Amino acid sequence: MALSNSQYDQIMRDYERKQLDNEYHLRERKRAAFLAIPELEELEHSVSSLSLNQARKLLNGDENALFSLKEELHALALKKQRLLSAHDLPADYLELHYECPDCRDTGYIGDHKCHCFKKAVIELLYEQSNIRDILAKENFSACSLDYYSRSHIDPLTGRSSLEAMQTALKVCHEFVDTFSAEFRNILLYGDTGVGKTFLSHCIAKELIDTSFSVVYFTAASLFDLFAQNTFGSRDTHDADAQEHIYDCDLLIIDDLGTELPNSFTVSQLFICLNERILRRKPTIISTNLALDDIQSIYSERTFSRISSNYTILRLTGDDIRIQKKLLQKKS
Repeated sequence: MALSNSQYDQIMRDYERKQLDNEYHLRERKRAAFLAIPELEELEHSVSSLSLNQARKLLNGDENALFSLKEELHALALKKQRLLSAHDLPADYLELHYECPDCRDTGYIGDHKCHCFKKAVIELLYEQSNIRDILAKENFSACSLDYYSRSHIDPLTGRSSLEAMQTALKVCHEFVDTFSAEFRNILLYGDTGVGKTFLSHCIAKELIDTSFSVVYFTAASLFDLFAQNTFGSRDTHDADAQEHIYDCDLLIIDDLGTELPNSFTVSQLFICLNERILRRKPTIISTNLALDDIQSIYSERTFSRISSNYTILRLTGDDIRIQKKLLQKKS
């Protein structure tokens, strides 16, 4: 997955901030140490003067200047360490300290990105996903089939709620496993509270943890952003956000149908879904609406895009949130 220019720039700005912070903290440590141990400041000046004098000797052709410089600097360094130790300060107290010593807070080791850069990417992607906190609780490892019944039969499909969830889990795992190689989209629809949003969160966590950009919006907040960008002041941030919606690796639109549908939301949904299909960028939609309702509310052409480009999964059963509350009361 390639970062957008703005994402890369944001990460590099964070590294620049770390470097400035490191330099500031070093200055503060030096200031405090020089006040407490004046000899340290004298040694610091001696190092600077010595380096300058030996550099002049080198320029004047003194071949022994470099060797002499190394010996004298080593002697001064030993004096400095003894002073620091005598005042219970670590040997590296007057050196730059780094969050990542491997790359020295630059993000790179030579021409290669440091391991901390990947961590920074994942951190940024979680921040931009809009669902950082919820993914700690809603993921594949937390999934339980105990809430899905074999006896609850969907009259539309003739399948039990357990069978429907098992199929959906299989599809969602395949979606993650083949994400880099195949272009897929998913529509999750059916009863309220049966795990549609949960499954989209499971997918989101797996992809973010492997450095793909995932953006989550409820339908209402997504259309609000589109409205701000269309009818508002056209703020650069809003324009960038809309472009990121079109171009992120995975877009999740949750609770489609809970917004107030009108000609604007209908047209914007078509534009968004169509643009992502053209760019071959996967999308997951969850909704409590029936397929006929999606077609009647959002137009034939939008439904056509969904039916021809999405894997459609229907989930049914009893509301899991209500089941959990009943269990809590019993316990």
